[in-house]
Amino acid sequence: MSSSSLPDEVVKKRWLGFLIWQSITSAVIHLSSSLLLHRFGRGSSSAAATLFSFLAFHLSLLLLSLAIFLLSTPHPDPSASLPDLAAATLRASLKSLVGGFSRPSFTADFAHRARRSLASGVFLLVCGVAGFLSVVAVCGNAEVVDGASLVGVGLRGFKIGLSQSLKRALKLSVQAYVSSVILIFFLPDQLKNKNMDVHTRRCIFAPPQGSAAAETNPSEILLETLEQSSPRSLIQYLAYLDLCIVTESNVEPWRRAAFFEETGETYQRTINVCLRPIEQLASGLAEGLEGFSINRSDLLSKQLNSPVDIQVDSRLHEALNDFQICSWCARALGALTARSHSEDRYGVAQLTGCNKAVVSTLLSCLLAVEACVGKKTSVQLAHMLGPANIRWATVNTGKRDAVPALTTKKRGTALHAKAYAMADVLKTSIYQVVSAFQTDMQANAKASVLEKNWIAEGKPIYGTREILIQKLHLFLDYRAV
Repeated sequence: MSSSSLPDEVVKKRWLGFLIWQSITSAVIHLSSSLLLHRFGRGSSSAAATLFSFLAFHLSLLLLSLAIFLLSTPHPDPSASLPDLAAATLRASLKSLVGGFSRPSFTADFAHRARRSLASGVFLLVCGVAGFLSVVAVCGNAEVVDGASLVGVGLRGFKIGLSQSLKRALKLSVQAYVSSVILIFFLPDQLKNKNMDVHTRRCIFAPPQGSAAAETNPSEILLETLEQSSPRSLIQYLAYLDLCIVTESNVEPWRRAAFFEETGETYQRTINVCLRPIEQLASGLAEGLEGFSINRSDLLSKQLNSPVDIQVDSRLHEALNDFQICSWCARALGALTARSHSEDRYGVAQLTGCNKAVVSTLLSCLLAVEACVGKKTSVQLAHMLGPANIRWATVNTGKRDAVPALTTKKRGTALHAKAYAMADVLKTSIYQVVSAFQTDMQANAKASVLEKNWIAEGKPIYGTREILIQKLHLFLDYRAV
């Protein structure tokens, strides 16, 4: 993909390239199989039959590619199982007939998984149609009955023609398989997982180096794509991946240097597009954990109420659906903030207040993610902020303003796997910032201005400002585990 391509054309050109390459390889397979079939067969088909077979074969592949395009997503998207669909249908039927149910028939998470199941069913249906067209192509390329057509002959002739068509179809399938193996042997890289290449190959959202656009504002294409792209679209994933690579590595240092331009507008836009998914993750987790912001006496009854557990789990799963984008954003925030210590010549990171926003948002999101796996912090007194006294609380204080923690009986689930992975990414990003600004932070802590310079004013998305300050002290002492 050329770096000068417009962002709106990236996905179209990638799928077009996928279809062109598939058409070329399928044409080679079909023509070679047809030649082998005519070479060892007892006769030859007419030009019209050969053309019809070729078009039917390509139409079947086009339908299959269309089905893959509709079903493919750049992130894992689970489907609802048949028992889940049956139970939901039965529950909805009982609710419509009997009534009296306070809970909704379908949660948002289940509706999303049900749509994925429907898409999978459509995919199977299209695959069946494509397979039927492939059989038609085989039958059109084979001798159905020697010297006669199936039209107008009796039942016996039809059975003979069908039997011969099946034999020819089996022969053509074997020949096509052998041809495919030969092509894969000689062209392994070109034929290996082309659909995955469409979704994972990096695209550079920047003008060519040395051009006029690269000299003035090379970040505009990337930032416009991130600000205007649809959520969870392929173009958004590719843009966030490009941003993460630019901030973390030294592959294109000229692009990272452009973030720290004199006005600070580009840097602020870059930080904002990365903070948005992290803030949405923290907000979604906070909403899912609201049902557990209760005292100890109510905790057991809440845990025994399975409908509440199911509803909370669905909210948390939905909040963690964008795990990959949030991971790239957290890494980009940590890397860019740490790089600003040595590469920000104009001090825009500090002057725009982005350092405060980054540290506060990462800490708040980390608290919410850790609450999903049962961790909880409590507010310590001012004279107990030393390293020896800051610790994880093991007993719920019963206060209404305490940080809610989710104590769940399900361990080792997909929810916990994503939560632990996200927590590791957030901790690494925070430690990256702390390591770069360790001397400054320690001086701020001695002067009692650490929270003023590194924690944003106002109530954070999750937790309290006091807990964020304690958490930052833990990172500064390298005790956040």
